[in-house]
Amino acid sequence: MAGEGQVISCHTVDSWNQYLQKGIETKKLVVVDFSATWCGPCRFISPVLDDLARRLTDVIFLKVDVDELRSVAEDWAVEAMPTFIFMKEGTIVDKVVGANKDDLQMKVAEHATANVTA
Repeated sequence: MAGEGQVISCHTVDSWNQYLQKGIETKKLVVVDFSATWCGPCRFISPVLDDLARRLTDVIFLKVDVDELRSVAEDWAVEAMPTFIFMKEGTIVDKVVGANKDDLQMKVAEHATANVTA
């Protein structure tokens, strides 16, 4: 498994399920970036997510390419890129659609803090 402090790319359904299970077991916040290589806004927001992952090592950051793992994107009803889904213990607690840097940072901080105080 990849280490903390980085965005982990899931290239198979098995790796996706493995990291989701890790999030459930550790009770950590999981932030999933559903993106596509052809998506300009996805490329714009990617460095922001990388920075958040470096700073917030108690959060699991995952990246899913919707073209590579189409079934996963369909299972989670992803219709636009980028879509960020926030999960705790396997349950969706929030969602950000679009490359809104401020909104993304605010939601990560909000839910990461809630994770610490819970």
